[in-house]
Amino acid sequence: MEPYFDIVIVGGGPAGLTAAIYARRAGKSVLLLEKESFGGQIASAPKVENFPGLPAVSGAELADRLYGQAESLGARIELEEVLEIRDGTPKRVVTDYGAYAAGAVILAVGMRRRTLGLPGEDGLAGISYCAVCDGAFYAGQDAAVAGGGNTAFQDALYLADICRHVTLIHRRDSFRADPILVAQAAERGNLTLLPSTVVEGLESAGGRLSGLMLRNTETGEASHLPVSALFQAVGQLPESRLAQALGVPVDEAGFIAAGENCATPVPGVFAAGDIRAKGVRQLTTACADGAVAALAACRICSQRA
Repeated sequence: MEPYFDIVIVGGGPAGLTAAIYARRAGKSVLLLEKESFGGQIASAPKVENFPGLPAVSGAELADRLYGQAESLGARIELEEVLEIRDGTPKRVVTDYGAYAAGAVILAVGMRRRTLGLPGEDGLAGISYCAVCDGAFYAGQDAAVAGGGNTAFQDALYLADICRHVTLIHRRDSFRADPILVAQAAERGNLTLLPSTVVEGLESAGGRLSGLMLRNTETGEASHLPVSALFQAVGQLPESRLAQALGVPVDEAGFIAAGENCATPVPGVFAAGDIRAKGVRQLTTACADGAVAALAACRICSQRA
């Protein structure tokens, strides 16, 4: 017989871990399933300064605290990839290791990183999506960052302290990052900003990245940039595959259409965190979603008891 849990949470980021904390404090049995690493993308942030009560903490430390709190309250936490969720009473959650029965399901699956879609992008050494994780490997070398938002500028500023030179490449003629970050980058002597530029190809030697083929979108001029690493920060895509297969509505961008109560139109299924369609995606709003979704799921389970 498949193990039964009052609430199964899919996703181990801040929203999922917060949901586990609230559900366990409400006395419900909880299983949290995460396919990769706990803490979500915030775990790779070098410093978090906008979380209330913690003026400056690393993303990894914050993730460890959330994980430890959920675990200490008795949540069962497993590294398993959810392959399918089948509707019913109870619902059936199928993973790469087995299957579980659930009274309610909280989807806190977040988003995945968008890629440039270039040949060789997946298997070439020197391509990274985490400056904090991999920046030290390129100390004293030349690196590039693709993107124009806050993450791209934060990565570029971080790498400028490590690398010989950093080039930030953005396809538009203006940047989306906060003005303070753009100003800080402009002041760095070893950081070059290249707006209106796209990466059209990757050059390699011995299986490692050696340079980028660039094109100016305004003039059409092609150029070559020798680099040892390319850090990509070109946006994210919602992980909505499970939701769509379950019949949960998503918007045109793929985000789950759940209101402020985090309930989806599928009874007993809730959405929390960055996967939910909303105007603000921050650490605090992810945690808020986790709390709301957990309490709503707890009410469903209590009504059925």
